[in-house]
Amino acid sequence: MNETRLLVIVAVLDAGGAETFMMKIFRNLPEGYKLDFIVSANSGFYEKEVLELGGRIHRVPLRTKHPIATFKAIYNVVKNNKYTRILKLCDTPIGLYDLMAAKLGGAKVLCVRSCNSNASNGKLGKYVNDLLRPFFNYIADVKIAPSSLAAAFTFGKSEIKNVQLIHNGVDLSVYRYSADNRKKIRSEFSLDENRLVVGHVGRFTYQKNHRFLLQIFAELLKKVPDAMLILVGKGEKREEVEIQISELGIEKSVIFTGVRSDVPALLSAMDVFVFPSFYEGMPNTVIEAQATGLPCVIADTITKEAEVTDCVNFMSLSDSAESWADKALTLFEKDKENRFCYGDKMKKAGYDIGSCVKRFIGLVFNGKK
Repeated sequence: MNETRLLVIVAVLDAGGAETFMMKIFRNLPEGYKLDFIVSANSGFYEKEVLELGGRIHRVPLRTKHPIATFKAIYNVVKNNKYTRILKLCDTPIGLYDLMAAKLGGAKVLCVRSCNSNASNGKLGKYVNDLLRPFFNYIADVKIAPSSLAAAFTFGKSEIKNVQLIHNGVDLSVYRYSADNRKKIRSEFSLDENRLVVGHVGRFTYQKNHRFLLQIFAELLKKVPDAMLILVGKGEKREEVEIQISELGIEKSVIFTGVRSDVPALLSAMDVFVFPSFYEGMPNTVIEAQATGLPCVIADTITKEAEVTDCVNFMSLSDSAESWADKALTLFEKDKENRFCYGDKMKKAGYDIGSCVKRFIGLVFNGKK
């Protein structure tokens, strides 16, 4: 059977939001459609699964260290494997560099997916992005984003009309509340059924604002001394998080799970999801939490499009940690007797993975030529 392959350019196949989105798409592609990846890292959380699904992985040097070698490597991968369609995952127009290498290598259709609504790259970075954006928008044939906020940041406000939105869909048969999974996870971590469990899923990076998250939880502990915080993920700020936990004296109340493949079960085990990110394109984890009926307290810096159900409650990052803690506790008291599944509402809003895959195929696999 003939296979249609799309080459996806991403830095690493770890469990970040952009990579997780691509894996959800890959798992649900019809027979005959495959995703191959260009990465710069030596390993990644999803690499084994990519190979099991029939994908291929090409390694190139890290662009920030070896820009010329990276350009040549991308050019050669595209040319030697005769890739005609490329998808670049990025949050800024610096992605132009990789698109040009792919085009010179023979790619006919260049697609870009915006992955965020901000970036920590300072005034110089903003200047470079503004300089490159017109060329970036010109060379990209298909532009997609998970939210209007992400579209505006990557492509510019004037270009939003040419950007297609594809939701961060979920498999609603998997992301749903499960009493059995709740018991299983709580048993794993020796947590009784009535204990208040606050949860967070995300990389340990500046963007996710773990410092404020821990301040919120410390305030909550003053009101509910036996509460627990579950932190799912990994990242370069892990050590800083551990130091702050020690300084706050809450070591016995925090559980680090690392990167896990059973996130739906972990969400079922939580009572409240707290997510005070500085910025997000469209957070996968907030969408996933809603699908399991988990009450969410999230920063109002996050796109309002994340509010798919009434599970979501926005708060300002200028509000006190105590007020965030009070909100989380109020939601717990309100919903602790009931966990609703929002599958029908999520599907109606276009967040079921089946609808997202169809849209992805139409735009990226079969889009402009």
